[in-house]
Amino acid sequence: MRRVAVIGAGYAGVAAAVALTRAGEAVTLLDASRTVGGRARRVTYRGVTLDNGQHLLLGAYRETLALMRAVNAPVSGLARRQLDLHYPGLLRLSAPRLPAPLHLLAALMTANGLSARERLAAARFAVTLRAAEAAATPGETVNALLDRLRQPLRLRHLLWEPLCVAALNTPPSFADARVFARVMRDSLLGSRQDSDFLLPTADLSALLPEPAVAWLGEHGATIALGQRITGLRARGQRWEVVAGSAGCADFDAVVCATAAAECAAIVGTVAPLAPLAERLASIPHEPITTVYLQYPVPVRLPAPLVAIEGGFAQWLFDRQAIAGASGLVAAVVSASQALGEDAHDIAATLAHRDVARLVSPLPPPSWTKVIREKRATFACVPGVFRPAPRTDAPGVVLAGDYTEGPYPATIEGAVRSGQRAARILLGQEAAGP
Repeated sequence: MRRVAVIGAGYAGVAAAVALTRAGEAVTLLDASRTVGGRARRVTYRGVTLDNGQHLLLGAYRETLALMRAVNAPVSGLARRQLDLHYPGLLRLSAPRLPAPLHLLAALMTANGLSARERLAAARFAVTLRAAEAAATPGETVNALLDRLRQPLRLRHLLWEPLCVAALNTPPSFADARVFARVMRDSLLGSRQDSDFLLPTADLSALLPEPAVAWLGEHGATIALGQRITGLRARGQRWEVVAGSAGCADFDAVVCATAAAECAAIVGTVAPLAPLAERLASIPHEPITTVYLQYPVPVRLPAPLVAIEGGFAQWLFDRQAIAGASGLVAAVVSASQALGEDAHDIAATLAHRDVARLVSPLPPPSWTKVIREKRATFACVPGVFRPAPRTDAPGVVLAGDYTEGPYPATIEGAVRSGQRAARILLGQEAAGP
């Protein structure tokens, strides 16, 4: 039995900790916050439980769902709905219960709001996704890919570009076409269930991280929350995890499962990892802004998840329909670089206008809460640096949705990265890229 420190109790960290504990390692899970979940965590405001940002999971998130079952997290905390894209008054695309890819082709062919030419163009693009790796050339952006495949402007504006921003949190003029094609292929052309929307009815901490921490405690792991780790010190073949000026007990191995900037500060204290720390600190990020609006009356949107055309937000979540929170709406603005950090009043006003376009009459909200996650995801642009989990320091590995992998920054990507880090420490993954 080895002693392993897992730094960070987000989705990547708890995934690594569970895998290592199941393999018989002595795990200590540490996090600076007392609320687990990392960038997908619970926030409480005015006595109401919110999240630091809205997340939409997909049926294709197999590893996340398997981990939830393994730690006895209630999968009922996810409301499963068939693929349904709804632009009120403009577009409604719903997938019937048919085997893949017939469900997608049927959804495209019967979509309300698309012309025959747009339906055929969308179907051609969907077929192209079968060869996702070959569909985009290295360095190609999503807009360039859509140009090359002659996708009509209106179809791009209503379907492909919003899906790009939602999946990659990067504008299509900069987003990596290969990653986008891969995400679309795996979510839309896998099994029919892969394209299902999974809407969290519980807060994001309660969805998986808290049940995972409870499971870890029951299986002998040590949980140390409220411990901000500032560095590592080599002690022969072991590692001392530094919290402030003090050090925790020595460990045989360390999984650094924090966000990239925090990871850079921690591993930068190890001389062989200084070049890696510099590259981690330089990874570009995109913010996500979420505006919560609490209305004094019940509010019912046309669908639990509504897309907005030409609005301030790209998506509105009906928290009343999803989780029973009467009168609560969440407006999501992905890739929100243009929104100033101090423009909370403006953001709340513009989000209210988006809701008022769909619900009338509508009184002003009783309160609003704007949450801007400045480094919500790495910028998924061609050639962005994504570090391998192995490092040049023996026994130190990285985990996080920004690490080397086929997908953008998502909950599923975080879970997979944590599991991969555990496999490396357990000797279950060969060395190499």
